[in-house]
Amino acid sequence: MTPHVRDATPADRLAVDALHDAAWGGQLVVGHGRAFDLRTLPALVADGPDGRLAGALAYEIAGGALEVVSIVADPPGQGTGGALLDAAVGVARATGANRVWLVTTNDNLDALRMYQRHGMRLMRLDPGAVDRSRAVKRGIPFIGAYGIPLRDELTLELRLDG
Repeated sequence: MTPHVRDATPADRLAVDALHDAAWGGQLVVGHGRAFDLRTLPALVADGPDGRLAGALAYEIAGGALEVVSIVADPPGQGTGGALLDAAVGVARATGANRVWLVTTNDNLDALRMYQRHGMRLMRLDPGAVDRSRAVKRGIPFIGAYGIPLRDELTLELRLDG
């Protein structure tokens, strides 16, 4: 069953914060050399079948593009991330954005698979980006998913203009 995705409301704040705490160790994420406070960004949420939030996607629109800053699904692998990403594409189209893009890390193999299945393409590799991000957020682990050393960032995008 595809989760229902909607705009986050102030009533969702605690649940969204809890998802971010579990995934990222707090409300601060660092990507492409920039720190983001997830509490300041618009978000989409996915309602789970049990009535609790099953996922959240925080984004920023700038320069004619929608950047997915954070995407969390709990539990993963149930289609929640894909539903959130599809909804973000809808937001991008509605605002006239010409692309949706995001940055992920080299260890995030499950997400890379999902992003590509949803039409995103690998655009850039930034070797050592995660190493540099540790200067901003010291709690970033050195070992990521599947025991892979966490070092690099990958940029993916989906063009909406043709």
